Amino acid sequence: MKTAAVLTVAILANSFGNVFLTMGMREINPASAPDASWLRHTAAHVVTNPWMIAGVLLLIVFLSAYLAALSWADLSFVLPATAPAYILSAILAHYFLNESISPLRWAGTSFIVVGTCLVAQSGRSKRTITTEERSKP
Repeated sequence: MKTAAVLTVAILANSFGNVFLTMGMREINPASAPDASWLRHTAAHVVTNPWMIAGVLLLIVFLSAYLAALSWADLSFVLPATAPAYILSAILAHYFLNESISPLRWAGTSFIVVGTCLVAQSGRSKRTITTEERSKP
């Protein structure tokens, strides 16, 4: 139960974090050629733009939840279990970023999610107990 809750937080934080980062980066003026002044301007934008700050904070939440899930379950379960983030990200991009998503892109995204969900159906296997863990009282 706790793994499912943490993975849900990870999926939501990942999807919204990526949308917020995109919103923040779309507010910056594109430079003709990256140079030192462009880098300073972009860095200042990243640390002062509310969308960028929110996006980074949400991606920190995602990473924390993802790491917690990895401490409880196998990577071969946790990674596929976060696949619904692809669908949610596409939906959020459509509604919040006004992105036009073609049927072919929807099909490809759905194909990825279905494939990873099939892998996740194998469930969580028990972690191998190390020698150090066996010797603990």
